[in-house]
Amino acid sequence: MAQKGAQLDRESISCSICLDLLKDPVTIPCGHSYCRNCIKGFWDGEDQKGIHSCPQCRKTFTPRPVLEKNTMLAALVEQLKKTGLQAAPADHCYAGAEDVACDFCSGRKLKAVKSCLVCLASYCENHLQPHYDSPPFRKHKLVEPSKNLQENICSRHDELMKMFCRTDQKSICYLCSVEEHKGHDTVSAAAERTERQRELEGSRQQIQQRVQDREKDVKLLQQEVEAINQSADKTVEHSEKIFTELIRLLQKRSSEVKQQIRSQQQTEVSRVKELQEKLEQEITELQRKDAELQQLSHTEDHTQFLQNCPSVSALRESTPSSSIKIRPLRHFEAVTAAVSELREKLQDILREEWTNISLRGTEVDVLLQEPEPEPEPEPEPEPEPEPEPEPEPEPEPEPEPEPEPEPEPEPKSRADFLKYSCEIKLDPNTVHRRLFLSEGNRKVTRMDQLQSYSADPDTFTGCFQVLSRESLTGRCYWEVEMGGEGVVVAVAYKNIRRAGGGTECRFGFNDKSWALNCDPDSYSFWYNSIKTSISGPLPSRVGVYLDHRAGILSFYSISETMTLLHRVQTTFTQPLYAGIRFHYYSDGSSAELCKVK
Repeated sequence: MAQKGAQLDRESISCSICLDLLKDPVTIPCGHSYCRNCIKGFWDGEDQKGIHSCPQCRKTFTPRPVLEKNTMLAALVEQLKKTGLQAAPADHCYAGAEDVACDFCSGRKLKAVKSCLVCLASYCENHLQPHYDSPPFRKHKLVEPSKNLQENICSRHDELMKMFCRTDQKSICYLCSVEEHKGHDTVSAAAERTERQRELEGSRQQIQQRVQDREKDVKLLQQEVEAINQSADKTVEHSEKIFTELIRLLQKRSSEVKQQIRSQQQTEVSRVKELQEKLEQEITELQRKDAELQQLSHTEDHTQFLQNCPSVSALRESTPSSSIKIRPLRHFEAVTAAVSELREKLQDILREEWTNISLRGTEVDVLLQEPEPEPEPEPEPEPEPEPEPEPEPEPEPEPEPEPEPEPEPEPKSRADFLKYSCEIKLDPNTVHRRLFLSEGNRKVTRMDQLQSYSADPDTFTGCFQVLSRESLTGRCYWEVEMGGEGVVVAVAYKNIRRAGGGTECRFGFNDKSWALNCDPDSYSFWYNSIKTSISGPLPSRVGVYLDHRAGILSFYSISETMTLLHRVQTTFTQPLYAGIRFHYYSDGSSAELCKVK
């Protein structure tokens, strides 16, 4: 009863805004009291409305009342503080919807600070004190506040579940262990917790180690990104410099050719004009003579005519026939032809070399290793002066084109194919680290363990595949002996992508490779991710015939006879390389490039 009276006294001298003891109490016209700062802040928020109200009774006041100190309440608060009366808990100490409430608080409950596994109750700081002061309560197990304490009670026996059944993997009480769980592997909950805690720590150590490894990988990848960016920037700078020098060189050559043409033009025009002046002078002299002869022809005195008339032979000797021969307008065609030929050569060079430039620039393999320093570009040598253009010789008759040889017929029998057999070995620089090479690099086996190969930019990093060391042009034939399942026999261009496991790398899933997929129960042909199903026998040996020039690629089933599985007619733009790929499920499978004679 005394406690209730103390509670009423405390509530009567508490501010309804801050829920704490009144500080500098003031009373407003309706009779309610507040802390001066609390009601002042509340009314400051209502200034814009022009009407001020009481937070408790909602009575309004106009104008804003002047606050006067309540000396009686102030003296009462000071006296109660001296007698030990504590302020009401702050609002944040009360339990909310998401908090664990004290089971012993009446009215508005405070937040629990601990839960007791023996009492199966939660306590605020005040009600928890007996667990610290009373010896019987000190033996109770206190844990962080929990809403799930009732889950620790056995629903059948209404007892605390202190046991754990390893057979059924569930928590039980002592009565359960001697009844329905009798004969099971049961231990105390504490013992099972200790065992699980040890396993948990082991799992955490593994996770932490993986986190450290991944952080190292992320750091290495970030370094690789920086290295790629630096290399790209440096390459762009060097390439721009080189192309600028090439453009400057071409401009210089263009200026020199223009200057030579203009110089020769001036020389030739001067020579022609000099001859033209001589001819014009000759024309003037001839016209003068013609006028004299015309005048003489009109002389009526026969004697004067005969004395002044020159002889016919002398007249003929003084008028030689013209010896000037005008060539067709081909004065500078030799220069035009030379420049055109230079242009064609440059275009050929750009077409041939541009593929290599593009490949070096676009295929960036992430190897997680320090990039090697890039060599400085060597200065361009000074070009030699071009010779003066020579007069164009008279065109010679073009020789008759020789007839092209008749194409050889395609092989029909295995003996015909063996005429084009070639010895092929696999390239260790391209092999994936889960493939093992043997038999002089002619046999490859799919392994579960990683192999110790040195890092190389040509290595396939994502797909279990390998390319041959030799390039294949002309007519070629080889055979592959397969052991196991999930083997792919293929041919590919050298510039197929090596890094990653996407379609740009995988044989048969891009426009740079052709692949025969040998599944356990069927064959299929793949090109550019397009599948062609194949029916036929499934032996362990496959023959591959390539006519690079004719664009023919054929796959044969080899047993006692040869059976055509699939034939491709296309155009090959680059040399091809033999390839082998394995599926992910084909551990232990192998493929060998056979020696055939």
